[in-house]
Amino acid sequence: MFRSFGVFNYRIWFFGAIVSNIGGWMQSTAQDWVVLTELTHNDATAMGATMALQFGPPLVLVGLTGRVADRFDRRRILLVTQSTLMALAIAVAVLLLTHVMTLPLMLVFAACFGVANAFDAPARQAFVSDMVSMENASNAVALNSASFNMARLIGPAVGGLAIVALGSGWVFVANAATFLAMIVALLLIRTRELMPRPKNRRAGGLIVGMRYVGSRPDLLVVFAMVFLIGAFGMNFPIFASTMALEFHKQADGYGVLSSVLAIGSLTGALLAARRDRARVRVLMIAAGGFGVASIVSAQMPNYVSYAVTLVFVGFSTVTMLTTANGYVQTTTDPALRGRVLALYMAVVMGATPIGAPIAGWVADAFGPRAAIMVGGAAGLLSFAIGAGWMLYSGRLHRREESRFLLTLDETRPVRVVEAMRRAVTPPITSATTPIRVEPRAAGSNAGERPDGVGRHGSGDDE
Repeated sequence: MFRSFGVFNYRIWFFGAIVSNIGGWMQSTAQDWVVLTELTHNDATAMGATMALQFGPPLVLVGLTGRVADRFDRRRILLVTQSTLMALAIAVAVLLLTHVMTLPLMLVFAACFGVANAFDAPARQAFVSDMVSMENASNAVALNSASFNMARLIGPAVGGLAIVALGSGWVFVANAATFLAMIVALLLIRTRELMPRPKNRRAGGLIVGMRYVGSRPDLLVVFAMVFLIGAFGMNFPIFASTMALEFHKQADGYGVLSSVLAIGSLTGALLAARRDRARVRVLMIAAGGFGVASIVSAQMPNYVSYAVTLVFVGFSTVTMLTTANGYVQTTTDPALRGRVLALYMAVVMGATPIGAPIAGWVADAFGPRAAIMVGGAAGLLSFAIGAGWMLYSGRLHRREESRFLLTLDETRPVRVVEAMRRAVTPPITSATTPIRVEPRAAGSNAGERPDGVGRHGSGDDE
């Protein structure tokens, strides 16, 4: 489960990330509560607009952020983005403490946070794979998610209590201080021990990444499933805060709900770390579980029973996201990983500007339970898409010796397709799973390489 801790760089990164993520969750709780209760009168639509501005930039800037993550030193990118986020947190804290913050100003800062995170997210996700070998990449991604959710256990509850005891402005001050942990960790990383990666200085940007994803039906299915749940199901700040108000709770009650959600999230992340690699079947089952758990949570009659169901919502959510992230990282060509991850992050985070305002409007018009039900329906639809692709693709086979009498062919890491390989200088020579082919007769396709890697490549896991 913890095999990536054998790498010094990853250990430093992991513990720096925990401290920084605790501050991030404290700030997220404070920002949501400020918009909902201090800058408006329980206006969930305004909260949805804030989330849309914060998560919209990854979608708008996807063509630029992915190329930056592939072309430049990712550690230096993260030093810049983390420093920028720290400065923004200090600025918001000053405005809150001096009582001059307004809703329009908070919307502007939400957009600024979104721009900084648009460059930070793909570089951060790809940097995880730079610190460990390919066989440990899925484990490192899962442990990264565990770090995020360990912080989620602490951050929202502490943030809620700090809002009540000290005021929201001091929560932003605390978050600014925690960015120092990540900055110090990045400075301590041994650059000579990072994994070598192909240089990609003249390759195309967004179009090349989109063409690569378009050539991979499995990635298209993963993106579609994650988009549906990201847009309509993962609006937890809206769901939890409005449900807290329905149960007559204050900021501390909202923070506790977020921490309870993290109990299941952390469990899902650690179990994902135990798996040898990410699989689409796990993603599909987790999506269905999310749909069922969300619909059940919407029926709970009191605060305690609602909180209990959030454990299962958090477990299925993180299992799905960790599996999807690991699958994208481990089956994508290293030379295009930054761009593909930028597209993935645009789908995950960029779905929020579409779904959050809708969820806020539904919560205002029909109540928070109706908004949660819409998210649950999105989870069930995501499950149906995954199951339909599994049947239509022909990868599902009957196998008597398997546990459920069925087996599913899985995609292994593949090299970039020939058309894209010609666009990259120098030629890509990344290590991939060998693909055995029968000897070709004279006159076979000239585009095929002697090692069997031509236009497409995949392998069976059984």
